[in-house]
Amino acid sequence: MKMLKSVEEIGENLKVILRLDTDLPIDNGVILDNSRLRKSIPTIRFLLEKNNKLVIIGHRGRPAGRDENLSLRPVYLELMELLEGNNPGSIENIFVEDIKDEEKINSALEENQIIFVENIRFWEEEDKGNMELFTSLVKSCHALVNDAIAVAHREAASIILHREMETYYGFNFMEEVEGMKKAINGEKPITLILGGAKEDKLKYLNDLLKIVDHVLIGGKLPKLINNDELIINNPKIKIAKLREDGLDLSDEDVNQFVEIINSSNTVIWSGAMGFYESESSRNGTQKIAIAMANSLASFKTIAGGDTSASIKDLGLKDKIDFMCSGGGVLLEMLVKGDLPAWN
Repeated sequence: MKMLKSVEEIGENLKVILRLDTDLPIDNGVILDNSRLRKSIPTIRFLLEKNNKLVIIGHRGRPAGRDENLSLRPVYLELMELLEGNNPGSIENIFVEDIKDEEKINSALEENQIIFVENIRFWEEEDKGNMELFTSLVKSCHALVNDAIAVAHREAASIILHREMETYYGFNFMEEVEGMKKAINGEKPITLILGGAKEDKLKYLNDLLKIVDHVLIGGKLPKLINNDELIINNPKIKIAKLREDGLDLSDEDVNQFVEIINSSNTVIWSGAMGFYESESSRNGTQKIAIAMANSLASFKTIAGGDTSASIKDLGLKDKIDFMCSGGGVLLEMLVKGDLPAWN
C-alpha cells in the first residue's frame, strides 16, 4: 500500500474538509455511544491549533433521501460539547443543511472555525461515488483530512475524494491502519472468528482462507450458508451448530471454539456469536471474549460494535491488542491489503 500522509504534515491557515465517522447510535435524540467522535478529538484539536477552518462531513444510517430522523444535528451538538467543555461558545461554529449551497458555505467559512454539514447520505451522489456532490467544497477548500476508518472500504464519494485533492489522514485513522497491518502479518496459526448478521462477510471467505488457518463461524451466519459444500466440507472452517433457538452458540460450539482459540498465535474476531441485544443470548459472545482475553496469542484483534461492547462490558479491553472501528474495513484490508480511502 502507498505511504499515507499524516495530519501532522498539514499546513496552517487552511480551509480543510474533515471526514469523520459520525454514524453514532442514537435513541430518541440521545447518543448512546460517542466513542467514535471522541477518537477524532485529537485530530480536530490539532487542526484548530494550526488555525485551520474545518468543514466536517459524515453520514448516519442508510437514508433514502432526506430523513430528519437521521439528521446529524445531534452529532454536531455532541461534538461541540466535547470540544468546548465548560467553555461553550469558545469555538465559532455553525450547522449547514445543504452541502450544495456554495454561497452559504463560503459565508460560513468566513465567520466560523467549524462548519458541520448535514448527513451527506441525504444526497444520492454520496453512495454512488459521484464526487460532483463536493464540487463547491473542493473549490472552497485546500485539503482533505480523512479520520473515518470504519468506512474506508467503501467507494462512497467522500471516501474517494482523495483522488481530487491534497489528502491527509487523522491520528485515529493512521493508528488503526497500523493495527490492521499487524493483524495481516500476524504469527501463525491465525484464527478468524466471524459472527454477527451481515451476510456480506461470507463473500470474503475464499480469499480469507488463503491467509488464515482456522475460520470459526457463529452469530446468524451459520443459517445463511445454505448447505454450501465448499464451506461445509472445508477442514479449515468450523461452523457453529447453535442452540436450539438459533440465537446463540451451544455449549459444544463454545468448547470447540475455545480450544481452537487457545492453540492460535493470532486471533481476529468480527461479529457477535449470538443475538447480543438480548441478555439471554450473550453467553456465547461473552465466553469467546473471555477465552480471547485469556489467550496467550501474540496478537488479538476485534472489530464491530457488539464485539467491542462485549469486551468493554466484561472489563477486558486492556487484554486486547487492537480494537478496530469496523468489521467490514478489517476484512477488506485482510483480503486486499488496500482500501478505497487511499488507492
